[in-house]
Amino acid sequence: MTAHSPDPDFIRVRDYLTGLQDRICTAIEQADGQARFVEDAWTRAPGEAGPAGLGGGGRTRILRDGAVFEQAGIGFSDVSGTRLPPSATANRPELVGASWRAVGVSLVFHPRNPYLPTTHANVRHFRAERDGKTVAWWFGGGFDLTPFYPVDEDVMHWHRTARALCEPFGGQARYDAHKRWCDEYFFLKHRGETRGIGGLFFDDLQGDFETDFGYMRAVGDGFLVAYLPIVERRKDTPYGERERQFQLYRRGRYVEFNLVLDRGTHFGLQSGGRTESILMSLPPLARWEYGYQPEPGSPESRLGDYLQPREWLAEP
Repeated sequence: MTAHSPDPDFIRVRDYLTGLQDRICTAIEQADGQARFVEDAWTRAPGEAGPAGLGGGGRTRILRDGAVFEQAGIGFSDVSGTRLPPSATANRPELVGASWRAVGVSLVFHPRNPYLPTTHANVRHFRAERDGKTVAWWFGGGFDLTPFYPVDEDVMHWHRTARALCEPFGGQARYDAHKRWCDEYFFLKHRGETRGIGGLFFDDLQGDFETDFGYMRAVGDGFLVAYLPIVERRKDTPYGERERQFQLYRRGRYVEFNLVLDRGTHFGLQSGGRTESILMSLPPLARWEYGYQPEPGSPESRLGDYLQPREWLAEP
């Protein structure tokens, strides 16, 4: 399943991630109250597909047509390869010719109610070897929120939760840096707007293993703390066809980011990854409309003010 020999630290990370997927699935099924996740377990022999000699496996879980979630996807993957695509080694010469292994959990939840935001989270670990020696390792991850009808109470709760989990790992400085990284990463340059109201994003975290692993766990565990209260507050908000159509229109922006800009999507496809699992983040329904402009003063027009980087927790 992997070109690497078993590594105790890597196995610890892997075990945490499989448990995280299980815990999030249980919580989301309880919040939905109707639908259940269906698991698609998959494996691939080393070198079976793709230019990277990709092998490994994973568990892709999808919840569809629930009372709260129109579609919720959460995937665990443990994949490895004998080489990396050029896009991954362009600025990392130590990775050229190295074998690698990556493990992670990634989720995107598309609620039914337009007043309940779409959300994304990801936590991951990467390791590369050459001649039996580790030449690189790092952690990455984060979570972000994409409302269509933003509510300040939700935005503040989301960012306060993010700041609180950063406290043992550098406090305000860590939050500021990874909040800013999130704003910059999830920015649609061709639209001049962020994908939502942000959160946390980090990559290439490679200082002290135990500290960095602890931070990755804090982000993974913090996701439900940040999201479930918003689910409870917004899932039963009344809405009509106007709000539904605006939701579908704004979902189009989500598709644009994931297909045009997202590095994880690009890496997965370029390395010969499993397409269905990579693209599970896409919404079940979306629409585009040429030249759409919300009516001035309408609830829909409020969203634009939230789609620029802002210091949400700045003291007055």
